Amino acid sequence: MNKLRYRGTRLGLLLGAMIVSGAALLGVMATAAAAPVTPETPFTPSTVVKKNNLPGGFVYLDEVIPSAQYEIRYYSENNFTGTRVDGYKAPLAIFSKTAAAALKKVSEDLEQKGYILRVYDAYRPQQAVNHFVRWSQDAGDLKMKAQYYPKLDKRNLFKLGFIAKKSGHSRGSTIDLTLAQKSTGKLVDMGSPYDFFGEISYYNTNLISSTQHANRKLLKDAMVKQGFKPYAKEWWHFTLIKEPYPKQYFNFKVE
Repeated sequence: MNKLRYRGTRLGLLLGAMIVSGAALLGVMATAAAAPVTPETPFTPSTVVKKNNLPGGFVYLDEVIPSAQYEIRYYSENNFTGTRVDGYKAPLAIFSKTAAAALKKVSEDLEQKGYILRVYDAYRPQQAVNHFVRWSQDAGDLKMKAQYYPKLDKRNLFKLGFIAKKSGHSRGSTIDLTLAQKSTGKLVDMGSPYDFFGEISYYNTNLISSTQHANRKLLKDAMVKQGFKPYAKEWWHFTLIKEPYPKQYFNFKVE
């Protein structure tokens, strides 16, 4: 009887410990599930001290379109490299004066429909492009793979057309952007996030809903109307057709 009682006591303690451990695990899981997700927050260019030493023909875009949101990804660590990119010394969008004037018309047209622009990148220094090249050659750096290129080998991103060793951005009249609701500031659903490398980011992909495609079309039509050319593999990417520096690649810093 004593042996049975002892074994029963041990069994009870073991079951009790398992119940407590299970409850603790569920509590942790519930806490993790309830943890708020930090939203993407645009920068406020007006709070940044600008160098104001831009080459002739360039402007700070927020001074031309103050109503737009500016979330300069390559200044932050939330980009496909996982680190601040070379040449980005401030969270600012710089653009050629010609392209900025055209984009202002885009913004005015869309505001009448209840939308504002969110700019992710505009002018991009050549040194930033060189940073991308070095990153692509580092096979061991995969920390942003799940978020930005889950199904692709980073070494193939140039061949697939997602990154270029000479970028139109460095000519000063190419821009990456999306739409937000004017009333709330919330992003419009485009079906895939900015800089996601995969087929779902192609403009004409069949992997998105009709509503998401309509949103992409709204942005594309507004840009095309003012003389910008879209890029088929990235719904967010546009270049001014009559760009002022079609053969010149700049390397001054964003500051």
